[in-house]
Amino acid sequence: MNIQNIKRYDQNDMYSLLKNFPQQVEDAVQIGKKFPVPYKMKEIDSIVVTGLGGSAIGGDLLRSYLQDEIKIPFIVNRNYLLPAFVNERTLVIVSSYSGNTEETISAYNDARKKNAKVICITSGGKIAKMAKNYGHPQIVIPAGFPPRVALGYSFFPLLKVICKMGFVREKEKEIRETIILLKRKSKLYSDVKKENVPMMLAKQIYTKCPIIYSATDRFDVVNLRWRGQIAENAKSLAFGNVIPEMNHNELVGWKVLRRMMEEDFAVVFLLNSNDHPRVKVRMEITKNIVEQYTQRVIEVKSEGKSFLAKMFSLIYVGDWMSFYLAILNGIDPTQVRVIDYLKNELAKVK
Repeated sequence: MNIQNIKRYDQNDMYSLLKNFPQQVEDAVQIGKKFPVPYKMKEIDSIVVTGLGGSAIGGDLLRSYLQDEIKIPFIVNRNYLLPAFVNERTLVIVSSYSGNTEETISAYNDARKKNAKVICITSGGKIAKMAKNYGHPQIVIPAGFPPRVALGYSFFPLLKVICKMGFVREKEKEIRETIILLKRKSKLYSDVKKENVPMMLAKQIYTKCPIIYSATDRFDVVNLRWRGQIAENAKSLAFGNVIPEMNHNELVGWKVLRRMMEEDFAVVFLLNSNDHPRVKVRMEITKNIVEQYTQRVIEVKSEGKSFLAKMFSLIYVGDWMSFYLAILNGIDPTQVRVIDYLKNELAKVK
């Protein structure tokens, strides 16, 4: 793989967006710092982030990252309507990168009906206009990115807001560590002159259907991110599950379709040094079982000291891996024509 081959397929220059992701994170942190907190912590009993796809994953990461510290219920909603518990003491964060996601617009209207406290995060579109009309505060993020590449903008401003509201302690030290790690990895992962880690991972997964396994604790969202990026960037199916849950059902499924398992599957274990001790034991035993049925089992370990750095270390290597996999597949990683087709067809039905 060389830069000429990359340019041949990467017609919208996702390479540069990935390479510059550390700068996006720095910019996103500043956006969050400058946003004036509109509500008081004592006014809020629950938090809901409502969004879809690349706009929802930031909420997933926030919920997962803060789960051991935040004292009130925090969920992510991927639907046209909000849960019944949402009321005037719920903070609803309306997240839509484009501002035109129909499910999110519907959920926004539902939040208004329920008199929830609303913050919008968007680059424009209908949601920006609605927020202005209804007097709701909005975090304005830069336009021009595919939503899935704008993860820094969908996560870090929200993290800063939650910190400033007092729900959790400030995370400056963890953020600094994460940015330093991302900058170091950006130099390594963008160097196509020699085989880097995500490039090697892509070659191992190439022509295979990846099955992603991880611990439930925090890294279930990283698992979801890997699968989503493989689907959108590389245009390949990927499946996954979390441990210990898969030990109670899916593990038994590694039996029939032996030929398919041996020839067509690549199993990736996302590992973290902070996983529960019993989960680590389960991971090792599960790996030993799976190795009996497939020729390709891969381990990818998180890096960093803080959970934030560990999460983003795995996310970033997965993002780059899916990019290189797209190039190996001979496909533009940016284009998502089937999603565009779906949206156009939906627009015809009122």
